Amino acid sequence: MMTKVCVNCKHTVEEKFCPNCGQPTNLKRIDKHYIIHEIQHLLHFEKGFLYTVKELFIRPGFVIKSYINENRTKLIKPIPFLIFTSLIYTLVNNYFHVEEGIVNFNGAETHANGSNVKAIFGWVQSHYGYANIMMGGLIALLLKLFFRKSNNNIFEVTILLCFVMGEGMLLLALFSAIAGITKMNAIFALAGVLAFIYTTLAIGQFYEPKKAMSYVKAFFAYIIGTTLFYLILILIGLLKDYLSK
Repeated sequence: MMTKVCVNCKHTVEEKFCPNCGQPTNLKRIDKHYIIHEIQHLLHFEKGFLYTVKELFIRPGFVIKSYINENRTKLIKPIPFLIFTSLIYTLVNNYFHVEEGIVNFNGAETHANGSNVKAIFGWVQSHYGYANIMMGGLIALLLKLFFRKSNNNIFEVTILLCFVMGEGMLLLALFSAIAGITKMNAIFALAGVLAFIYTTLAIGQFYEPKKAMSYVKAFFAYIIGTTLFYLILILIGLLKDYLSK
């Protein structure tokens, strides 16, 4: 094989893959076969998206703890998982418009009438993935405070929340689709309750599964963190409205 220079790291390459960084010597053209392969790779059951969803549903706290401390090959990466599941929910919600009949973020009239507040809440509704990451960081700080004796650092706790909140978004997406098909919006409201219960149980299971106080702490950390997140958004919007006058 002709000697080439790796386009990624500039290392001399004589094989099909660069021995220094693993970059292929000849990249295959992106076509429909490439896209289909990538989707299959993402969704394949073992060590893929569906496997991750199944494990997080059956034993969330235990499998996340295993991911952090033992084996990181069985589940897909936590941040892409949260963004992808949030995208799924956004697409489902935009198709059925179930959330608009229950939660009006774009208006936000119950909190304030400022245009910046409306814009911020509208952004959240269109970018749940990024909003959930920011919210997760705030909840992670509270979990660190409530579980001070835990050895997990703030980044590991954030990983926990990415997985748990991602699974919660899938639950919301499922019930949003059911509510849209059946025209029963009350089903979506039930999904919010179930997602909250799931999150509380998953976090409690991650820390001290045999202690009731673990679930109590998880409950308050999640509800306080979520409330603070939206209060901060409202305050930022109000401040921007005030400064723009």
